Amino acid sequence: MTSPKLVIGANGFLGSHVTRHLVEAGHQVRVMVREGANTVGIDDLDTESNSRVAPLLPAERFVGDIWDDATLTAAMTGCDDVYYCVVDARGWLTDPAPLFRTNVEGTRNVVDVAKGVGLHRFIFTSSYATVDRRRGRVATETDEITDQGRLTDYVRSRVQAERLVLQSGLPAVAMCVSTTYGPGDWGRTPHGAIIAGAAFGKLPFVLGGIELEAVGIDDAAAALILAAERGRVGERYLISEKMISNAEVVRIAAEAVGVPAPTRTIPLPVTYAMAALGTAKARLRGTDERLNLNALRLMRAEAPVDHSKAVRELGWQPRPVEDSIRAAARWWVTLRAAKRGASAHD
Repeated sequence: MTSPKLVIGANGFLGSHVTRHLVEAGHQVRVMVREGANTVGIDDLDTESNSRVAPLLPAERFVGDIWDDATLTAAMTGCDDVYYCVVDARGWLTDPAPLFRTNVEGTRNVVDVAKGVGLHRFIFTSSYATVDRRRGRVATETDEITDQGRLTDYVRSRVQAERLVLQSGLPAVAMCVSTTYGPGDWGRTPHGAIIAGAAFGKLPFVLGGIELEAVGIDDAAAALILAAERGRVGERYLISEKMISNAEVVRIAAEAVGVPAPTRTIPLPVTYAMAALGTAKARLRGTDERLNLNALRLMRAEAPVDHSKAVRELGWQPRPVEDSIRAAARWWVTLRAAKRGASAHD
């Protein structure tokens, strides 16, 4: 039996898929989750309930947060690979302190613990936002951000976290993952909520002029596992299949389940005006507004990115992200039908 693999943040969208891929490949898997976290995405892989999914191996669970040194040490000890899938992605927060506490200081604490364990690989989930993307050219991993002053707080926290991991002395690999789509989005991520809204026919309009780099969630998970096997220490890899517009995502999702797509499109200048109002409201009232200027900046990709390094060095072969969008739409509809069926029988 090979050494265990540990997924920290295994309850999240990406973390749960990494966990499932590892278990299905026959690895001995450990997961670490916070007390009270929603773990429905991995509950069927747990040691106690694994009889329902035989012949899969169980996932051993450790409960604690990224500040719990004792649990971190216990979970990591004896492992060869650690997949770190913890991130605070709330780029709309008025007060950025939670972003830096989790994304930077929390990561620093985990790294400090990991240094004393003796790992084969520390696979860090970073973001494609950490590469310097500029209009008119395709960005690669060699494009470094040199001016952090122009970044949003969220992106700045991700850049700082990535750099501290790669400069830590750990056998670390940074995976610069783009927007992920697919089934199993139990936490209802913001991009997953858009697909759900389209699939349920509840989106009144589409935001025009919004394009994001995107990748299927299972392909992103597969990339992380390949990085543990083949990734070069100290390197980062862009994990994105293609750039796709918000309008196209909505259209694909609606068509996948046979409902009409929204016909109204909000022009980009109007969206900016709405975001500016959201920013002003947040400052006046001290609230967190989902649509503000920082959030809108995150929705707008400055340039496409090149994932050929991951293909070349890791052997990564992503499928069209459109397939994952369709699968996500069908999953949302099936989930809603199952919940309604359960309610009818109560």
